[in-house]
Order: sequence, then structure tokens, then C-alpha cells
Amino acid sequence: MPAVQSGKILVSGANGYIAAWLIQKLLDQGYSVRGTVRSTKSLPHLQQLFKAYGDKLELVIVPDITKAGAFDEAVQGIDAVAHTASPFHHHAEHPKDMIDPAVLGTTGMLESVLQHGHQVKRLIILSSVVAIAETSGYTKPTVLTEEDWNVSSAVNCETLGKDASVVDMYWASKTLAERAAWDFATKHKGEIKFDIVALNPSFVHGPFLHDVASPENLNTSLQGVYDAIIKGGMSDGELAAFRGSWVDVRDVADAHVLSLQKEEAGGQRITIASGPLVWQQWVHAAHQIDNSLPAGIPGFDDDSIMCPITFDTTKSHKILGIEYIGIAQSTKDVLAQFKGKGWY
Repeated sequence: MPAVQSGKILVSGANGYIAAWLIQKLLDQGYSVRGTVRSTKSLPHLQQLFKAYGDKLELVIVPDITKAGAFDEAVQGIDAVAHTASPFHHHAEHPKDMIDPAVLGTTGMLESVLQHGHQVKRLIILSSVVAIAETSGYTKPTVLTEEDWNVSSAVNCETLGKDASVVDMYWASKTLAERAAWDFATKHKGEIKFDIVALNPSFVHGPFLHDVASPENLNTSLQGVYDAIIKGGMSDGELAAFRGSWVDVRDVADAHVLSLQKEEAGGQRITIASGPLVWQQWVHAAHQIDNSLPAGIPGFDDDSIMCPITFDTTKSHKILGIEYIGIAQSTKDVLAQFKGKGWY
């Protein structure tokens, strides 16, 4: 399908961490945006945040994304869709609490676009590297590509039910939602007039635009940053442990916009990742900026980091042209925001 260089973009979950930055980037580049939120309580902050753009931003209420036809009206008159709405937390009591909203929200959006989104040329699914990697089992350093899939998390959830780990619940939700999108595209190959892009970012850090009243209300990934660099208290082992990969939220937002603008992104699965996530590196970067903050492990050597997995990000460079924000800049911007809010 041709690239989408202008027009109106639907962003689901508009009050989310990534979505707020995406809306900012889209509006800055001249797009119009229709954003969906679950309730009216999310409206005031977004309306204030983007008031300078006037009627270029439209906000609509979709109270239950799992309901059939939930997006039927929202997709009408839209040129492309960025489906970012999906749960990310560690409080689920049963796998279905995570999996149902993720899968049904994704298939519901696809069905609505198929039936009512007659102008839509491209639909971007916000997936994750957790749909690529397994939670464990890597006995030697392994490079993962977009050809890899997480298999074990869904199996564990099906086998263990409510006794499955919250990690497997979340990882399964992202995996099954993305698989459902590609399965939908295959099933309706002769009918759909749009193509799909799946973006698979690693754990997302960086400053926020969405509504956060206090550090206790930070989203899951940013809570980890705050706990590591501001609160301190982690053991040396916890600070030095490999925890996967990370990416700045602004790079994820840019990846969405670039996925609209690059024709060759259509039909692709693209990993978005900056580098390994080891909290000591963030603690060190923060301490370099403000020496009143914890220093962490004395004399820590970055070369000592053991990375059982790394992600091949060739597609993100070759197709999208992304140049990633580094730890130093991301930490600097987050610290400035935390300090500006009086959070340390």
C-alpha cells in the first residue's frame, strides 16, 4: 500500500505513555488525529496538552475495546490507524485479564477497519519484543530477529491458568494479540484494502506527556526507572542484572510516524530497541548528572554485562531510518522532568 504522508490518523488508547508522544509527533508533522480513550476523565489533560493544535485533535470515547463493534464509528473517515491500546501492568489475577483486552481489542479494531474504515491504507499494531523472546531458556548468547516468536508464555498461561506468572500473562497477551493480527490479514487477504505493520519495541523509558499525578502513578516501565535512579536501594546483584532491552518512548513514537511514511514498512514486523537494559547504567548516568543521587556499584564495568539475548534492529535502521536516543540523553530528560515536578 502507498505511504500515508497526510490525513487523519486514529490513535487508540490516546491517554497512554506511547500514544501521547505519538499524537504530539503526528500533530507536529501536520496530521490530524482522532484519539480514543475509555472515559471522559482522560479528556481534560489531553485537551490542555494539545490545545495549541485546535481542531486538529479530536477525542472520542470507546469505553470497552473488547466489545464487538467498539471502533466502528471511530475508524470512519480515517486514513491510517495506530492501535496502541493494550494493558501493561503486573496486577492481573488470571491470564484472561491481560489476554482478552489485548486480543479482542486488536481483532475488534481490524474488523472495524475491514467493515467501516474504507479510507484506511495502513494499520500499525503496537506489539513488543516480548512477542519475540522467551522468558528464559537461553543457554548461550542469542541474537533474536523478527522471525522469532515467544511460544512458552501462551503455553504456560494455558497450562497453569491463574497460577501462571504475571510476566507470562503479559508476554502471552502481546504475543497472541500480534499473532491474531497477522492471522486476520491472512484470513481476509482478498478483502482488506489496507496493510499491517507490527512494531515490537523493547521496554520503554524516557519522559512522559500523559497524565501522572505522582511517582506512585507512573506506568510500569517508568516506575522501574524511578525506583532505580531516585529511590535507590537495589542490591548490587539487582543493579547488574540483565533485564532485556530498552528504548526511549520518543523513538517508539517516531517509529510509528515513519511506519506511516515509508511505503516499504507495509507488511513488516519491526523490532525497535536501543540496547541492553541494566539498571546500573541508568544509575551511573543519573549520578553523573546529579551526584546527590545514588552511585550504585563502584567501578562497574559495562564490558562485564552478560547479555543472553540481543535484538537485531537492522529493519528499524534500513526501513525506518531510526537513530536511537542513548541512555545519557534519556536519563537527562527524565531527571529534569522528575525534578521539575518536585519528585526528588
